[in-house]
Amino acid sequence: MVFAVFMLGALSFGIMGSISAFLKPLSNEFNWSRASTSFLYTIASLGAAFFGVFWGFISDKYGTKLFGYIAAVFMAGTLFLLSKQTGLFEFYLLYFLFGAFGTAIVGAPLYANVGFWFKKNPGLAIGLSAAGGAAGQGSIPYISSQLIEKSGWQTAYIYLALIYFVIMVPLSFLIKESPLRESARKLTSNLPKDFPLSDREVIIWISIAVIFCCNCMAVPIVHLIPLLTDAGFSPKFASQAFMVLMFFGIFGRIFSGKLGDMIGALPTYIIMSAGQTISVLWFPYFQSSISLYVLAAVFGFTYSGVMSAILVCARMMVSPNFAGRAMSFGSFFGWMGMGLGGLLGGYFYDLRGDYIWSYQFASAMGVINVIILLLLWLRIKKHTTQKKIT
Repeated sequence: MVFAVFMLGALSFGIMGSISAFLKPLSNEFNWSRASTSFLYTIASLGAAFFGVFWGFISDKYGTKLFGYIAAVFMAGTLFLLSKQTGLFEFYLLYFLFGAFGTAIVGAPLYANVGFWFKKNPGLAIGLSAAGGAAGQGSIPYISSQLIEKSGWQTAYIYLALIYFVIMVPLSFLIKESPLRESARKLTSNLPKDFPLSDREVIIWISIAVIFCCNCMAVPIVHLIPLLTDAGFSPKFASQAFMVLMFFGIFGRIFSGKLGDMIGALPTYIIMSAGQTISVLWFPYFQSSISLYVLAAVFGFTYSGVMSAILVCARMMVSPNFAGRAMSFGSFFGWMGMGLGGLLGGYFYDLRGDYIWSYQFASAMGVINVIILLLLWLRIKKHTTQKKIT
């Protein structure tokens, strides 16, 4: 299950990240603004957000056995159809479908399932599974960039469609439901848990924080390659820097998952959020290739650690028969934040003509996220103290 979800997440998040590689070729060919083109990421995020909630309810009630097959058809199909389009509305529609029936279905519901396969080190299991997203975001945009450079954006979409279909169908056979989740679905009430806050309060706090932390991380994910090529770096270097960011994210997600097992999910979330908030601010100011590689590595490690920490928080803080919905609601607000961050990154670029405001905005959103998480930590501490007194 860990391997299957790792791979499916890599393919799904890889296409979301590769929008950065397609952004300038599409913008230049069709004379679209950066904001209009980066809205592709926003619309895909909206599809993942709204349908993620739906798939969360389905997974809690019926399980996730068929999710891989559905995603394989829609992900490969939309990629193929993208190669035939010339209108902005058609691109929006197809990326929305990719998010709704691809990213949403192989994201939170499958992570929830993986987490309950393991009683020992569930955070590490989730971190390993979630590392696939970082691996995909590191490799697929680079592959996309090479395909675009050699064959053009249309042929690149066709090759990606074929690759995805061939890989995803066999992986779908590996999806199995955890025994604990199977048992929980048969109950009429939630299983008892040790966490002091209710399932609903937990997800409200996490969802609010996630909006801001995903605004923060979305700006480099969508706009790092354009930022670097605008600064005079080659497309090859820009895609390599993005690949460094994402491959260090693999280690960040695994480390964050394990750290969550050791010191707790919420403290890990706070630490990783602080790291991405500080590092994201400096991308427009670093000019040497070495410094950009280092900064990309630091941001990738911490931003990806945030992704794992969110999932581990849901695993540790909610009941098994609420986990699919909990992670899906978190993903809903996360994708809303990602979509908004990607869009506003392009909007601030169009206003100013460079990315200074875009990355300052990203850091400001990260600060708000950290404040919310600290307030949640105080709320838990207060509730725990009151419970001990009574």
